[in-house]
Amino acid sequence: MAFLQDAINEVLPDLSDGAKDMLVETLVTQGVETYADLQYITEADLLSALRPSSSSPSLSPISTSTCSSGCRSPDFDWADNFDIPWKKFPEELTQSLERGKRPSPKMRREMVRIVVCDMMQKSSHISKRHTTVVAKKIVSKYPKSLQDVIEGDVIGPGYHSLVKQLQNRIENAKRSTTPKMRKRKLHTESDTDEMPAEKRAAIQDTYGCIKWDLQLERLQRANSRVEKNCKACLNKMPQIRMSTFYTQRKEVNSGKEIKYLLEDWPFVFDEIGMAVHFEELTGVSLKETFIRNLDLKGERLLNYLKTVAVNKSKRFFQAAAKIQMMRGEHTGSSDDVLKVVLLLLSYFDEKEDVMFSYVEDTCLAGEVQMDQVPLTPTIVVCGRSCYSARRWMLSVDQIIVQDSIPSFISALCLMFGSFYCFNIHYPAGLASTLEFLQRCFFSINPEKGTKVEKASTSRLHVN
Repeated sequence: MAFLQDAINEVLPDLSDGAKDMLVETLVTQGVETYADLQYITEADLLSALRPSSSSPSLSPISTSTCSSGCRSPDFDWADNFDIPWKKFPEELTQSLERGKRPSPKMRREMVRIVVCDMMQKSSHISKRHTTVVAKKIVSKYPKSLQDVIEGDVIGPGYHSLVKQLQNRIENAKRSTTPKMRKRKLHTESDTDEMPAEKRAAIQDTYGCIKWDLQLERLQRANSRVEKNCKACLNKMPQIRMSTFYTQRKEVNSGKEIKYLLEDWPFVFDEIGMAVHFEELTGVSLKETFIRNLDLKGERLLNYLKTVAVNKSKRFFQAAAKIQMMRGEHTGSSDDVLKVVLLLLSYFDEKEDVMFSYVEDTCLAGEVQMDQVPLTPTIVVCGRSCYSARRWMLSVDQIIVQDSIPSFISALCLMFGSFYCFNIHYPAGLASTLEFLQRCFFSINPEKGTKVEKASTSRLHVN
């Protein structure tokens, strides 16, 4: 973010280095990615980093002097001129807003759905900056009903939770229900590898697998039904295990939705069933391999992250300190794994909320607000933090497939195994962390290829 440093030095040259760093972090948090984004920043957005006074210059020149009218682009103009579809809101929602009453979660989700629908009709490119502009417009009209609050106190500008809801809805709406493999076969874009798009898609789906699509002729599906009622058959009846794996792979590879797989093959989502399927698919024992590598490498990696890597950046240092504070008096191997994962996320500058979704410790599966949960495999933490939680859930395609996982290690293995067992690509927001876990702890090291979803820009820190 060198351009932010230049802009701040131009407008506030006398500001201390520490204050400049804090201001940069605040601007990044607000969603600033280009010079054009600065035009939307107001003084209220910067109050957490700067305190205005009569002797100091106004904060607003940051957004005007460093960005001439020529830097505005059509992508940003549409958000600035976007009309909120107030008339499309349900009557119950409108009445709540006008009375200054906080709408119910259901009505708030409906509001987000309507707004996002209009936003996507306006433009196919929607960035965090766009959602921030739209969220500001909505909250500014009904601040009493929509501002972020905790125990009655307004938090900051008061629209961050609405921004997050809009972003989640946009990501979910953009993800087609068309199976990944079929969807990618339609792409004709050239790639660095000189091979047809269909072949590239197959390589990405089969990445790290040894038995992705078995060519077997005569298998009786009736045998597979035994698996639902008898876990002990896994060790006693290898032939049935093989036949069920074949049928499961056929249904997964054909693009059958998770809700139907959960109905037909509930055992695959169980810890034992997932381990069996994963081992057949990749040749790797899921949990056993992870624990073995954790014993071999965990302490060394943790020491590196706490000593050498802690000097990587101020942001990583602050994240490490926060994790240490959350950990408190907790000890044990599971807590060490937690710390390793959280530190890796910070080290690779990837977002925790793409891997974890937090709910109350007493929350039941049916009470989870699934529109707040990513579509990719996600660990639902039942508690205010990973360290205080004593129960975890697993969500795949915004469906709770396991509602009571007793340990974090089991939850992590189930989450990772889901990416392979159900042909799901690593989200770009977790690319480095998941690939590091894959290679370091799950011992899956293909010589070429990737399991990361294709994006317009490539950013992968793992060598």
